[in-house]
Amino acid sequence: MFVSIFTLLASGCQKKASLPGQQTPQVTVIKVEPRDTPVTREFVAQTQSSHQVEIRSRVDGFLDKREYVEGSFVKAGQVMFRMDPKPFQAQVEAAEGALAEQTARLKTAQANLARVRPLAKQNALSQKDLDDAIGKEQEAAAAVQTAKADVSQARINLGYTTITNPVSGFSSYSRVQEGSYINMQNSLLTYVSQIDPIWVSFSISEDDMLKLRGQAKSGLVRLPKADEYEVEIILADGSRFPKKGRITFADAEFNQETGTFLLRATFPNPGDVLRPGQYVRAHILGAVRPNAILVPQRAVQQGAKGHYVWVVGKDNKVENRPVEVGEWLGNSWFINEGLHAGESVVVDGGQTLMPGQAVVIKGTVANDQPPPPAAPPNPEDKKPEAAKGIDQNGRS
Repeated sequence: MFVSIFTLLASGCQKKASLPGQQTPQVTVIKVEPRDTPVTREFVAQTQSSHQVEIRSRVDGFLDKREYVEGSFVKAGQVMFRMDPKPFQAQVEAAEGALAEQTARLKTAQANLARVRPLAKQNALSQKDLDDAIGKEQEAAAAVQTAKADVSQARINLGYTTITNPVSGFSSYSRVQEGSYINMQNSLLTYVSQIDPIWVSFSISEDDMLKLRGQAKSGLVRLPKADEYEVEIILADGSRFPKKGRITFADAEFNQETGTFLLRATFPNPGDVLRPGQYVRAHILGAVRPNAILVPQRAVQQGAKGHYVWVVGKDNKVENRPVEVGEWLGNSWFINEGLHAGESVVVDGGQTLMPGQAVVIKGTVANDQPPPPAAPPNPEDKKPEAAKGIDQNGRS
């Protein structure tokens, strides 16, 4: 009977061990390998023309003709508009006539002075007669100078009737139609925007800037020398723009309304792919996190006391390890504290684990967490010069 009871107990224990919930869990792990890892920060940005000019009329008059195709690329010096030149041509002729009249008066005054001067020396005429002659000659000379200035101004105004473009770029639509009268109230005719190179503007919050400075001071992040950050942009369809830019301007003034600082990067734009006003995502490259530890996001769990991971120790038994997490990089998380080189962290299969439980490692995840892929370098790329003052120098 004793043997029978022993047999039944052993049989019961065997059945209990074979239950699915009591089987040794199988997990996938990743080996902790600290490495220098580039840190990328993403911002919402907008493209801007690097040189946008207003095409305006400088004189009042009727608009005769629009000489460009709206929306087309126009070259520097190209004629954009023509105004009715006839009134201005008449002003030139009138000014030239007045100049001829004043020139004739000057010649008469000079001839009269030439006669009076020797007579005054012989006391044949009074000193007053000589002074009057000199005054009339000087007055006539001044009138000639004024008439010449009037001629120059009239010719300048006539030249303003032909309105040219000062910069190569893409034109906008015409704000005024042919035949309209142009004055100071409607002098804006169109815009021309240079888009190669093109600007990409974005803002960084005060919190982000202070956080970055604190990480750099503590050695958690290594910043590029002389703040030579590179910038790459992601277009609306998710594609990566093939050219990289550099930050060339940082506004010294803090925007109290938005709580941010304005930054601007300059990009080469061959083929005019980018146009002003587009929204893009800007990635700031150049900062490096030395000896960084990255683990997949799914390996980190949230508990009542914060974040933790499962670490496989001796005899393949797991340990519940609290960790301090940092920022994300792709689908991985930076671990600031809690893990050490060479440790194995459970990536998959850790949802039902208990502290001290033995596990079977069925696979290892490759510890390969590069930053988002960048476009291949182009040796022909020209790097825009960093600015050297607040308006064009990039000081923050």
